[in-house]
Amino acid sequence: MLWLVLSFVCSFGFGQLFKWSQRRGYHAPTVVSVNYLTLASAAGLYHIFFGQTPLNLAAGRIGLYTGIAFIVSMLVMTRALERVEVGAVLTGFRLAILVPVGFGLYLWGETIGFRQAAGLAMAGSALLLMTWRNGVERRFGVALWWVLAVFFFQGLSQVFLRAVHYLGLDGFHQSFLLATSFTAGMLGSLFVLGCRRWPRPKELAMGMGIGLYNLLALTVILIALAKVPGTVYFPAHGCAVVILDNLAAHFFWREPVSKAALWGAILGAVAMILVL
Repeated sequence: MLWLVLSFVCSFGFGQLFKWSQRRGYHAPTVVSVNYLTLASAAGLYHIFFGQTPLNLAAGRIGLYTGIAFIVSMLVMTRALERVEVGAVLTGFRLAILVPVGFGLYLWGETIGFRQAAGLAMAGSALLLMTWRNGVERRFGVALWWVLAVFFFQGLSQVFLRAVHYLGLDGFHQSFLLATSFTAGMLGSLFVLGCRRWPRPKELAMGMGIGLYNLLALTVILIALAKVPGTVYFPAHGCAVVILDNLAAHFFWREPVSKAALWGAILGAVAMILVL
């Protein structure tokens, strides 16, 4: 339970750091890319000086796939936020928890009881209420494709994170994180170079800070996934983080919270109780 709660806090903090970056007008692809390159450098240095296990080829391979999914997911999401209502994009992002849950049930033989199934359904409803703030996008067809893209790539990222445990790679988190972050960082850097935009010093500093934090956050998440079934972890994680996001939006960022978001937070709390 401790690792589960710590993963909630780490994911919440990661999102808030990116929100802080956004409020300062920093270029999101640049910050994301520097974040992953910093994570790769930190993971590499840690392995050189403190690593107790050799680099693992299988962990590196799944890390390669995860890195591709990570950077594509982040780039698709930042692009979608420019074209589609924020609430719709966030809904697709948060409901992506259904993808690893589905994989867990179908591919890895995870089980789900009636109470957990009810909690999962309530979690989906809660996420809809808490993230859909700005009404329905007028260009429904365009919005639908962007939301589905965010849903798919974010869900795929979480499937790869979950696969680390089922592939028997829990002892090789260093190899996995190194391959994941290096792949995502290099691909993101190529994208930034393609934009022909020179990074500002403050963007580099922000990305480096987030990268060091992300190393801790991803390590905690991988440990939690090794200890908790995906059918429990993903619904509880999704609801907990969105509830914390809404609390921060109201009390720290001074953003209005709708009645729908309030009811969603209550529903999400009940869903977590059922799932856990």
